[in-house]
Amino acid sequence: MITTEPRIDIQPIGTSRIATTDLENLKFGRVFTDHIFTMDFVDGAWQRPVIRAYEDVAMSPATLVLHYAQTIFEGMKAYKNERGEVSLFRPQANIARMNRSAARMAMPAIPEDVFLDGLKELVKMDAAWVPDGKDAALYIRPFMYADDEYIGVKPSDGYRFAIFICPVRGYYQEPLRVKLELEYSRAFPGGTGAIKCGGNYAGGLYPSMLAQKQGFHQLLWTDAMEHKYIEESGTMNVFFIIDGVLTTPSLDGTILPGITRDSILQLARDKGMPTAERKVSVEEVLAAAKAGKLNAAFGAGTAATIAPIQAIGHAGGVIDLPEPGADSEVMKIGAMLDDIRRGRAEDKHGWMVRAS
Repeated sequence: MITTEPRIDIQPIGTSRIATTDLENLKFGRVFTDHIFTMDFVDGAWQRPVIRAYEDVAMSPATLVLHYAQTIFEGMKAYKNERGEVSLFRPQANIARMNRSAARMAMPAIPEDVFLDGLKELVKMDAAWVPDGKDAALYIRPFMYADDEYIGVKPSDGYRFAIFICPVRGYYQEPLRVKLELEYSRAFPGGTGAIKCGGNYAGGLYPSMLAQKQGFHQLLWTDAMEHKYIEESGTMNVFFIIDGVLTTPSLDGTILPGITRDSILQLARDKGMPTAERKVSVEEVLAAAKAGKLNAAFGAGTAATIAPIQAIGHAGGVIDLPEPGADSEVMKIGAMLDDIRRGRAEDKHGWMVRAS
């Protein structure tokens, strides 16, 4: 009789930490579940993956990622429906985007079937960690980094790919105040703005800190060449409802193609709402606000889902926007998305992938 070794080496822990974890009072990204998935790239090939106890990473001071930032990551979520089943939201889209990031950063592609199998198995094992409540979910962080031990500027030969999970609630607890950033830049044409690599976020920390000292939550990034066109809001894609049209900056190579962004556009089209993907200038947004045609603005991303923008700071002062009510288009689209994720509405686009 021929037997085949399971593709994933599964090493479940003996006793879960969940009994000693307060899932009612969570700080986003600070609490982690019992297990982690890891897979190493050695001698030009991916090795057998393993799921084992979540633990710290030990590495040499000479590990390449610490010096040259060859690292990428993703963010995705899993949700529990009313029957207690846990499903992943559009994991194939995240997997495809991570492999686009890998190609840009001269890293090996991750086999999509192994990636998805590992995700589903890991979420299944730690499904009990999904908190109860309206905004509750599992936030999932796949990442890959160069782990060769040498000092030299070239692509690494070895890599580690890993996935861990955080039980979370809402990311933002209040509408956002954002500042138009007209000095510092997030991304340049030909750069890495369209992928999820660590350096993109590190470069935004200082200008974001300056904005926070001025009373803003996030920045509204503008293009690096002229600071004329709006690109993203902090770590999110940005939307404006201008004269009834759901409008978002087009993907021109410097903006991350968000999965939540794409989902919102699809749902808006499903309900017959006019949409536009195009260049959106600072001047246009300020003029629309002055003319009373800027109906709403919001950020959209995996962590926050939809984060209404209450105020936009600019050189001439601050634009105040009304907080969207439950019957606003912003909240209606958010509710449509949440209903699909939590199994309360038909999943017409096949976005949900069952894990448990």
